[in-house]
Amino acid sequence: MRGVIEAAVKRGRTSISVLLLILVAGAVAYQGIPKEANPDVNIPNVYISLHHDGISPEDSEKMLVRPIEDAVRAIDGVKEISSNAFQGGGFVLLEFTAGFDIDQALDDVREEVDRAKKDLPEDSDEPTVSEVNLSLMPVLVVTVAGDVGERELLRYARRLRDEIQAIAGVLEANLTGGRDELLEVIADPVALGSYGLDAVEVLQIFNRSNRLVAAGKLDSGTGSFPIKVPGLFKSAADILNQPVKVNGDAVVRMGDLAMVRRVLKDRTRVARLNGKPALAIEVSKRIGENIIETNEKVRAVVAAETADWPEGVTVSFSNDESRRIRTMLSDLQNNVTSAILLVMVIIIAALGLRSAGLVGIAIPGSFLLGILALSNLGLTMNIVVLFSLILAVGMLVDGAIVVTELADRNMANGMDRRRAYIEAAHRMSWPIIASTATTLAAFMPLV
Repeated sequence: MRGVIEAAVKRGRTSISVLLLILVAGAVAYQGIPKEANPDVNIPNVYISLHHDGISPEDSEKMLVRPIEDAVRAIDGVKEISSNAFQGGGFVLLEFTAGFDIDQALDDVREEVDRAKKDLPEDSDEPTVSEVNLSLMPVLVVTVAGDVGERELLRYARRLRDEIQAIAGVLEANLTGGRDELLEVIADPVALGSYGLDAVEVLQIFNRSNRLVAAGKLDSGTGSFPIKVPGLFKSAADILNQPVKVNGDAVVRMGDLAMVRRVLKDRTRVARLNGKPALAIEVSKRIGENIIETNEKVRAVVAAETADWPEGVTVSFSNDESRRIRTMLSDLQNNVTSAILLVMVIIIAALGLRSAGLVGIAIPGSFLLGILALSNLGLTMNIVVLFSLILAVGMLVDGAIVVTELADRNMANGMDRRRAYIEAAHRMSWPIIASTATTLAAFMPLV
């Protein structure tokens, strides 16, 4: 240790150059390091969402939740299973043991859910399996509101959502508050009776026709390719042209029996902003992306996309997490500045101006060196990192104070300045390292 200290003191210009390099590189890293509210913490939970229109809570428990519970019960590493059934669906929440592999857990759960699909009602929606990750929560909500038609408002919101999803740092933009469009077929009872048909028979014909039929594969000797018979309805015209009954050359089509119109699903909730109908776009960023830059890009895209919108349609922002991040970063800068000033005042009063300057340099230098290391390791600046940096101010000040105080004592005893600081650094190096190591050891179980 003495050799390193003596080399650093003897080559003072090199040491100062290294310090300046650390300060500049740390400042650049601080500007470019990704900033987010919460760190990427693997929560040992996997969520399975189930949906079936109109199903009662009792039937949901028996027909949706229980088959999924039985399927995932045998997955390795599952600690606890909790579920809930409600009107229209249910969910199953799996809690895994600590230290689990999230990717392997998701693969195992999806595999078991796929096997259990045969036990679910045919009309049920596809079960969705997702992880619980706080980093994937929305970081910005874009609200589109206006006194225009619902379809027109939905068209503007969908176009804006697609533009936001195209941003590199955006993981997804989820549109909420809108209703899906449906094609409603209204049969004429008089027409059905005149052709000797009933509604149940027409419905069965309709269901048998609206399917994708796999017809095997064709082997030509030199190769093979699959054959499928396209039978899905793609437009209202396909429905109206669907044959229902044939008698010789005469064909009764759906258009002879019913009318088709475009409608929206029944409304289950109402969203308004300042008394106007509204739709919300929840924006989630990708893990590791800079939340401040991502939200700025979203705002820029929204401004460009809405420039030619009518005056009756307005866009507003809410739940902007980047503002909280800016506040935390501002607090960090204020705390660092306050710490430097307070320490320098105290050290000036106790040890003198030179010691205060050395201690004051140690704080920002250590902070920027730590940020540079975090940036090179691919980590982000979040609330945990900010708290840790502020917590480390005390240790930084303690180490610098004891070294400078011992150096001043050596100089007071007649030792020259260079030798005084070499001896002080050498004498206090291992005690400082040991005290820092004990503090790190106390926090190590939390890593």
